[in-house]
Amino acid sequence: MRNLPKTARATSRGRPTREALHVRLAFMVEELKSRLGGLPSPDEAESIWTDIWYHEAHNSTGLEGNTLVLREVEVLLRDGKAVGSKELKDYLEVSGYAAAAQWVYSQALSSGPWTSGKLLTLTEVRHVHRLAMTPVWEVAPHPDASEEESPGNWRRHDIHAFKHEMKPPSHTEIPALVRDWVDRVAGLHREPLPIAEALAARHAAFERIHPFIDGNGRAGRLLMNLLLVRLGYPPAIILKRRRDRYLDALNRADRGDPGPLGEIIARAVLDNLSRFVLPAVAGPAKLVPLEALAAKDLSVVALRNAARRSRLKAVRAEDGTWRSSRQWVDEYRRDRYATLRLPRKRGASSGQKSRPE
Repeated sequence: MRNLPKTARATSRGRPTREALHVRLAFMVEELKSRLGGLPSPDEAESIWTDIWYHEAHNSTGLEGNTLVLREVEVLLRDGKAVGSKELKDYLEVSGYAAAAQWVYSQALSSGPWTSGKLLTLTEVRHVHRLAMTPVWEVAPHPDASEEESPGNWRRHDIHAFKHEMKPPSHTEIPALVRDWVDRVAGLHREPLPIAEALAARHAAFERIHPFIDGNGRAGRLLMNLLLVRLGYPPAIILKRRRDRYLDALNRADRGDPGPLGEIIARAVLDNLSRFVLPAVAGPAKLVPLEALAAKDLSVVALRNAARRSRLKAVRAEDGTWRSSRQWVDEYRRDRYATLRLPRKRGASSGQKSRPE
């Protein structure tokens, strides 16, 4: 196993610095490509993408105020049933977003014009928005929308500045601005910034343009994930509980500092890589981060402690992170449970002293 570069150092509290985070992300994605065959397609690994699909649809719509909990989202998408007592528009928001996300996953990993260098097209920008917004639009269209501003069509009137100072341009500028944005996206992987920071800058630029009358946040995150997957990265899921932090970082990126938003994106991609992708694609003997091996009965903390005490076979990289394999964790689990089942010596339980005969 190759070691991480020396720049990928953790802070004294064990949390990687922003620079280390970007180095680790690039290193782990390169390993995914070179050692594990890269991201599998939805046809090759349905379970990976189904789990990501549920969580992305839940969190991305939740950032916009959707009230469905994860279990309700799973039942809706898996069984087509609306459980709970939520408003109809909430179910339709999730259904539309999920349809767009499915298209993103399959399209991003299929061959097409983008493989010749065009990472994104104007048609795809509009198509993603149309898929995501059409279902809910039929029952709850934006109150200020004209007939010409339906899903997939640019907004046709100006809007006020947002709460966080981001000022969208005039609607007359949108076609040219979106074309320029798509052209700049084409060079995303050639920018000097780490990929997550470069993507953060492009994401903020899209939200500033605000090309649609509604659904720009959802469309922007879907397009971000389309770009990530096309570049070989897992999608980023921005958790709804981190909404305030995300919006603050988005505002800072709009003012020229993409660092905080890039960090959020990098952590989200790493989380999906460890949580969903690596456990499914790594063979039983492959060394992967402990986060990819955690289970209900063995948390990351428990595995890390076992590795430090040499009870779990593991390898420590230069940045301090531990790696092990599914095979080694299974061996540790068997040994651990065997120890727990050993009979206790008579009189040794509950702190009682044995009585003299």
